[in-house]
Amino acid sequence: MPLASTILMIRPAAFGFNAETAANNYFQTNTGATNDELQKKALTEFDNMVTVLRANDINVLVIEDTATPPKPDAIFPNNWLSTTPDGKVLIYPMFSPARRQEKRDDIVKWLAEHFIVKDVQDWSEYEAEERYLEGTGSMIIDHGKELIYACLSERTNPVVLEKFASANKYQAIVFLATDKDGNHIYHTNVMMALGEKVCILCEEAIEEEWELIAVRQLLDSTGHTIVAITREQMHRFAGNMLEVKNTKGEHLLVLSQTAYNSLRPDQEEKIESFTKLLPIAIPTIEETGGGSVRCMMAEIFLERKATQA
Repeated sequence: MPLASTILMIRPAAFGFNAETAANNYFQTNTGATNDELQKKALTEFDNMVTVLRANDINVLVIEDTATPPKPDAIFPNNWLSTTPDGKVLIYPMFSPARRQEKRDDIVKWLAEHFIVKDVQDWSEYEAEERYLEGTGSMIIDHGKELIYACLSERTNPVVLEKFASANKYQAIVFLATDKDGNHIYHTNVMMALGEKVCILCEEAIEEEWELIAVRQLLDSTGHTIVAITREQMHRFAGNMLEVKNTKGEHLLVLSQTAYNSLRPDQEEKIESFTKLLPIAIPTIEETGGGSVRCMMAEIFLERKATQA
């Protein structure tokens, strides 16, 4: 499975609590803090994360969020934007009307100026039908094996998923996943993280045994070792990780400090037999935004254009 060596991040201009997304994102908490307080804390956490990533030789492209209109979740670009190793830029239909404003043509144009873009697909038309597919939040994509893992929810529509998979020659593996209260998991990437050889998976969340068996068998057939996490660990964002490759060719699994603190010693040891763990503290972003480090990173698989002389 190819790993990204470049990631894109959006530096927030108006981070805050989004009541629209809280309707089905049970990881969010309204702390009552003011928008100014939240923005200040989020900026500090964001800038520190970029510093840590770059200190570990990871290429980070930082793009400033636009101040107007205010976009409280702009810090999570992976839900509207993704790229593929074969040169595609993909734009997705979003559940929250407020989040649809995050889609920026200037970012897509900037990518086309600096990288080789062979195709741009915009799936936003499905928003008019109230059908959504929120990028690499909704889908865990194994580009090497042309597979998509996805748990269904209001954010991950099976019709759009199947059309997307067919158009891009992927096979979609669909299942239902729930939290401890029986709510559908809003994004697959909070309960599953797929690395080159390891998969962190909240097996407890997949209640149908035959679906769990199918997922396990497929992961085994693609050479992935599963590290099972509990629902409690999932709620501490232990499923929201991203394995990347730095400029030295080293593999790093980026996760939050909250997620890292939730891991048992045996889980940590098993993961580190495949890749190095890189924990980063982002408590405000996690608590208010309901997403963690993986959601903050859009993988750029595109090939860079040759620099002009």
